[in-house]
Amino acid sequence: MFISNAYAATAAGGVLGNLTQFVPIILMFVVLYFLMIRPQMKRQKEHKAMIEAVTRGDEVVTAGGVLGKITKVSDVYLSLEVQDGTEIVIQKSAVTTLLPKGTIKSL
Repeated sequence: MFISNAYAATAAGGVLGNLTQFVPIILMFVVLYFLMIRPQMKRQKEHKAMIEAVTRGDEVVTAGGVLGKITKVSDVYLSLEVQDGTEIVIQKSAVTTLLPKGTIKSL
């Protein structure tokens, strides 16, 4: 009375019908790749190149907002002069921005 009859579904679409169900999911992954993953990989590559190019005498900003001039460079660490006679040791990966020469003097 309240329950309708159940009929078996026919295989009308076959392989093509099953493939069209996955098209929206595939499109979402393609959009996700181009909007999120690819730009992030590009930023990581640029940051890595900047860190490898850092040399003695460059002025940088760290992730904590500390401005300083690089005095020593090793494989993993940098010595950063934040004030005359005051040096701190930081990891290279903490450098976020490479400043133009003379920026700190103008502050």
